[in-house]
Order: sequence, then C-alpha cells, then structure tokens
Amino acid sequence: MLEKEILEHGLSFNRRRFLSTMSLGLGSVALGSLLVPSLLNGGDQDGTEFTPGIPHFAPKAKRVIYLFQNGAPSQLETFDYKPKLCDMMGLDLPASVRGTQRLTGMTANQATFPLAPSFTNFKQYGQSGAWISDIMPYTSKIVDDICIIRSMYTEAINHDPALTFFQTGSQQGNRPSMGSWLSYGLGNENKNLPDFTVLLSRGIGNGQGVYSKLWSNGFLDSIHQGVQFSKGEDPVLYLRDPEGMDRKERREMLDHLAELNDLSYQEFGDPEISAKVKQYEMAYRMQTAVPEVMDLSKESDDIIKLYGPDCLVPGTFAANCLLARKLSENGVRFVQLYHQGWDQHGNLPFEIQSQAKDTDQASAALITDLKQRGLLDETLVIWGGEFGRTCYSQGKLTIDNYGRDHHPRCFSIWMAGGGIKPGMVYGETDELGYNVQKNPVHVHDFQATVLNQLGLDHEKLVYKHMGRRFRLTDVSGKVVRDIIS
Repeated sequence: MLEKEILEHGLSFNRRRFLSTMSLGLGSVALGSLLVPSLLNGGDQDGTEFTPGIPHFAPKAKRVIYLFQNGAPSQLETFDYKPKLCDMMGLDLPASVRGTQRLTGMTANQATFPLAPSFTNFKQYGQSGAWISDIMPYTSKIVDDICIIRSMYTEAINHDPALTFFQTGSQQGNRPSMGSWLSYGLGNENKNLPDFTVLLSRGIGNGQGVYSKLWSNGFLDSIHQGVQFSKGEDPVLYLRDPEGMDRKERREMLDHLAELNDLSYQEFGDPEISAKVKQYEMAYRMQTAVPEVMDLSKESDDIIKLYGPDCLVPGTFAANCLLARKLSENGVRFVQLYHQGWDQHGNLPFEIQSQAKDTDQASAALITDLKQRGLLDETLVIWGGEFGRTCYSQGKLTIDNYGRDHHPRCFSIWMAGGGIKPGMVYGETDELGYNVQKNPVHVHDFQATVLNQLGLDHEKLVYKHMGRRFRLTDVSGKVVRDIIS
C-alpha cells in the first residue's frame, strides 16, 4: 500500500524527502529499500540512474594525462608510413579515392591535388614492428609501451569545431568537457587540488588558439570546470590572500561566507550556491598544495635529463609534462596539456621538425617516468590532435617543401597505460593515407573507450539538463575492445 501511495501521489519524492518525512533513521532506510527499491538505486531527481563518485565497474585506470597536439600533426610525417606516395609524387589524387568528401575552403578551389610524400624517413621499431618517423626518435624507444591507432576519424574539418568535438563530444560547444565529465563521474581524489587541470604551451608554428570553453563545465556544477595553471609567478590567478589579510582572517571570512551562502541555499535551493562555496574552499586549500606541486627543485638530475633541459623552463611542453606527472601522482583526475603550433599548411618540413623537437622527448619521458614509478598501469596517457592532414600538397609542391590541409577522414593518435594494450598498432588506412581501410575509430568511440578505462559506462554517465539526458558521447560511440588488455 505504501509503495502504491508513493507512486500515485508522491512522484516528487526524492530520497532526502522520503527519509526526512519518515524520520525513522536506519529503519526507514531498510523499509524504503524493501518497499520502493527505485528510491535507493542511485538515481536522483532528474531520473538518471547514476550516483556521482561511484564507477559503474572496476576501473583499469585512475587518472588521465591528455597530451593534446593542437593544430593537428600530420600522420604522414609521424606514425602512418606511406611509401606509395614516393612513387606517385606530383600526380593528382585519383578522383576514385577522393570521392565526394568534403574539402576546406583553403584547397577546394585548387585545380589539382598533387600527392606529396613525406620528407622524412621511417623505420620499424619494437616487437610490433611499428613504423615511426625519424623526427620521433624518443617515441621510437617507447613503442612497446604504447598503442598506436592509425584509423581515427572525425566529422569536423576546421579547428574550432574539431577541437570542441574531441573535448566535449559536440562541435557546437557549451557542453561539459571530458575532464569535467570525469570529475562529475568519479569525484575528487585529493581534496587540496582540483580534479581537472589545464596546462598550455606553444611551438613556433601557426598556433591555433585554445579557449576556456575546451575545459568548461558546461551545464555541470562549476566545481567540475578545468583549472588553468599558468607559467607565471602565480600558477593559479587570484589564489593569494588579498593584501592586508592573513590566513586566519581568510579562514574566518570563508566561514562567515559559507554561513550566508547556506542561508541562501536553504531559501532558493540553487546548487550553484553550494558549488561556489566548494570553490572558495578549494582555493583556500590550494594556496598550500599548488606551490608544493609546482616546485621542481626536488626533482633528481636523472629526471631532468630524462625530460630534457626545457623541463626547467616554465611554460614549455617539457615542463608541463613533468608537472602533469606531479599533478597526476598527487591525485588530479584529469590533466590536459595543449601544445599549439601543429597547423602546417605550408613550410611543413621545417615547422613539423620543430614541433617534434618540442614534444617528442618529453612525451616519451612521461611514459618512462610513470612506468618506473609504477604509475603507468593506473594512468591513461593520450597523445594526438583534432584531425589529420591531407596526402596531397596544399599549394605548390616542391622537392623539399610543401604543406598539408586539414583531413578528418583518417589520422593517428597513441594511447598508453591504464589498461590499454602496449606494443600494438591498430587500424589501417589505404596506400595513399586518405581513407580508413580497417578498424575505424570515431571520436565518440575514443571517448567511450577512455571512460570505460576509468570504470564508467558512457551510456550511463548521463546528466539531465533542460529536459534532455546528455552524455559525452551524445547518442553514439562504442568501446574499442580490441585495444584493451
């Protein structure tokens, strides 16, 4: 009878109201679980069947370090060896290969599409025999620790929507980023540091911009947004106590502010009020934790040598990789690095070598460092950009110079640790590197796989907003089981 009465007349009941109304403590919990199981099954008021902070199943990874190569590195100069291009240099891309696929406005009006072989050589490395470019000598040494996916593809053909698609699952933006979803889904591991941090660096090439919407919390509580760390004297802006206020006064001020906000929350019930209080408290605790994490003076000479001398220069990719390891080992759930400068529409041979020099040693060092500390198994590391580059030249092709346009149809990334099979090459492209030929991996498949490794079912990690249930993978995506150990 009680279950029938609640279902007929109490559809607005949530767990809090049910227990407070019954006022019988643990007895009410037991009775409620027997009479109305749905009240205690992890669902909340919005109808989603998910309890934040509890994974759906045992995770293989605890944390993610995402080395995002902003601007889209050419797979043809890094991980996807295409000797056929040498035989066909200067010949027009066959119409049968290109088909009706979309082109950017930068090459759509070209009269021809001359095929451009890579200026660099490739060799095979490791037990997998993976082909790695000569511009990636350090990555070639860790090839047995990484899984190279050569069959990635996306729907976006320009930087802004492609970047946004990778990070939020939508090309339009205003959605929570991947790091925010993980913060929401798994909760905090270190109460003195944020769940999600962002580090920026830049090479010498054409630096496509990055913007705060890439680490936005979207419609999730603001406590889940990414916190950007800078290279300046203050790694996190506005973290210091105001002039004329000491720590004790700051503590008293926050206590009084929390009391006022609690009164507002009781009156209006706006969850952002509680989220704001949590942010104030996090900022207070970070005043001690952040300087300690950002201090590299205690790193050994061997570690400095491993990452290279640039790791002591604030704001470089190498320094950010070393900081990413420190943040991760201190419990930061998602560390996102953006390295700008991979957009080589022209002068590719020179610029991509510079980008590789900036990133290759430190990327490999991060894997080695995590492995020797026993942290690689529980840390998922990702390296890659937002799309690939064309196998034909944008503009004039010469023997020693050329450029490549955007190409969403196929590109390469690599993943390591966190339950991903090491020493593996997955997927294939055609002999010209224009289309995926075997085992395609869509962006949503990639996102579903990342969530899976952290114990989250991408179809169940849901948040109801404005009457619709949203998820990172939107309405598609499948876990790539073949690359999971």
